[in-house]
Parts: sequence; C-alpha cells; structure tokens
Amino acid sequence: MNNHSRKTCAIINLPSLISNYLCLDNLAPQSKTIAVIKANAYGHGAVEIAKALSQHVPAFAVAFIDEALILRDAGITQPILILEGALSPEDFAHALKQNFWLMLHNSEQLNWLSKQTKTYSGQLWLKVDTGMNRLGIMPNEVNDILAKLSHKYRQNLVLCTHFSNAEELKNPKTLLQIKQLEQVNQEYQYKKSLANSAGIINWPESHSDFNRLGIALYGTTPVVAKNLSIKLAPVMTLQSTVIGLRKLTTGEAVGYGETWQAKRPSVIATIAIGYADGYPRNAKTGTPVFIKGHLAPLAGRVSMDMITIDVTDITQVKLGDVVELWGENIAIETVAEHMDTINYELLTRVSTRVPKIYIYK
Repeated sequence: MNNHSRKTCAIINLPSLISNYLCLDNLAPQSKTIAVIKANAYGHGAVEIAKALSQHVPAFAVAFIDEALILRDAGITQPILILEGALSPEDFAHALKQNFWLMLHNSEQLNWLSKQTKTYSGQLWLKVDTGMNRLGIMPNEVNDILAKLSHKYRQNLVLCTHFSNAEELKNPKTLLQIKQLEQVNQEYQYKKSLANSAGIINWPESHSDFNRLGIALYGTTPVVAKNLSIKLAPVMTLQSTVIGLRKLTTGEAVGYGETWQAKRPSVIATIAIGYADGYPRNAKTGTPVFIKGHLAPLAGRVSMDMITIDVTDITQVKLGDVVELWGENIAIETVAEHMDTINYELLTRVSTRVPKIYIYK
C-alpha cells in the first residue's frame, strides 16, 4: 500500500525493542534469552523484528514451522524454536534442513521421530506438563519417554515447561511448577527452559539455561514488576486522525443503536479506525484515547471503519489531529482493561490494512 492518504498506522519503534530486550536479558545474565516472535511478532511484523534483534539474540521462537519458514525466506539465520513442534512427519526434514529446534510434547511426535529414515540430528526440546494442562508429557511419563530416545537424541535435549499463573505474584503455583521440573530433571541434569516474560521479571528462581521472552519484549507485560528499576518502552503506537467533528445538543445520540446520548451540549470527533482495523467492537463507552495532550472517552459503538470520541472538554480539536489509541502516551494495558481483554489480544488483532511504519534510529 503505497498511497497512505488515510493516516491510520502502527508505528513500530525498533530502538525501544532492542532496549527492552537488553534490559530483560540483563535480569538473567546466566541465561540465554530467546525472543518469541510468533503471531507475526505479536502483531509487530516478525521479519522486521527479527532483523532488528538478529545481532543480539541466540535464537528466536515461533508457534509452528510456517512462521519459521517466513523468517528463513527473509534471511534470518539464527536457530528457531518451534513451540508446537512437528505437526506432520515431514516437519522433521524441514527442521533438520533449516536448523529449527523442535519441541516434543506428545507420543505421536515421538513415533514420527522414531521412523526417520536416518538418525535425526536436530536440536530437540521435551515439554513437560507441570500444571498448564495444555501440551506436554506428564512428569510420571518422562522416564519412559526418555528411555525410547537414543543417546544421540538425548545428549543435547532441553527440558521445558510453561507457567500457567506466573503473572500472579502471590500465587504459589509457579514455585510448584519450578520444583516439579527440577524433580524430573534431578536424575538427568539436562538443560532447562522455564521462564516466560513474567518469570524473567518476577521469578528469578525460574531463570535457567534458556528463557523465553514474549510479551515484555514489546514493552508491555501482564505483571507489575517487583523490580521497579525496570523501564520498558512500548514498541507499538497505534494512531489515527480526526476525520469529522459534530456539535450535539443535549439528548442527541451517536452511532449505531444510539447507545450514547449527550447529557449536555457536546462535541464529538470521528476517528478513522474501527473493528476492521483491529480496534475491538466490544470496546466500552468511556474507553480512553489520547488527543492533544488529553484523554478523551469513546462515545458509542465501534463501527467497521470509525470510532467516535467525546472531545467536549478539549479545546481547539480540528480535522487531521492525531489520535493515539495506545502506545507512548496511553498504556495498552489501560485500554485492554476497558475492553475486558488483554494486551496480547489487542496487539495481535491489529489488521493487515493498518500500515506499519518502522522507526530504525
């Protein structure tokens, strides 16, 4: 899309990305910090994010092989961990050729591995389910699974688990999960990977050979950090512009269903962003946006291409004024709370019709 007459865009600040990575990597200096760039780097653009981080990270992680192949086609050479592992027998051949690290988490994948025509020499991770109850080998099954793997498969094996409640600082579940994986590994002393973003920030007990840095890499986290010296910068700023202004009298309504009615003479600004752009339709009246140094509330329902905001108390709003939906001036966590969702969803649902503008310096 070369013509950019509509000013709605996602500004991606790559220096902030690198700063976030280095800051969080420094919290666990004995660990290798893998950058998780699945789901198109949480909506930020996986190729550009990987290129920006390529001189800093030991490896990347994505959900499935198709995501990894896009990175290889773009010239990314670091190892790539495939979190969902092989989804077909052919994936082992792709992984070996492309230097992908495959996660093993079920018996079918192990059967596929055993039927390889030649001994598979790629890096393998074994996922242990310590309480997420989603993917992974149960702890009491690990011994049997390892017995089926040849010495060649086991010599570089990494044991992995995934936390279910790491963002809850007073929840004892995380410590129990750490202990359970330690017990499983006591006999073998394999390399380990436990910590996600919340683990890196608030659970130093979870720091191990490999940490998997996801949401916090992008300057937003699911937790309040115990370490208040941590300063993360939002990487994405989603913004648009005012394309319409209306003066309403008391009692007049705005938008579909007339769910918002003016309780006083009001000024309504129409903004060029809607649910087709990824701004959720279920955003509540009152959800804040940032305009001209002030917060303004959403007024009425989100439309496919537009939202309307109440700017009655903000002076000199005019056509073309920039409106920030989230980013440098309004935290995405604040916006997500008003929408009964999470920062992860807002970032990943920004649609492809919203151009990304990358800041490199």
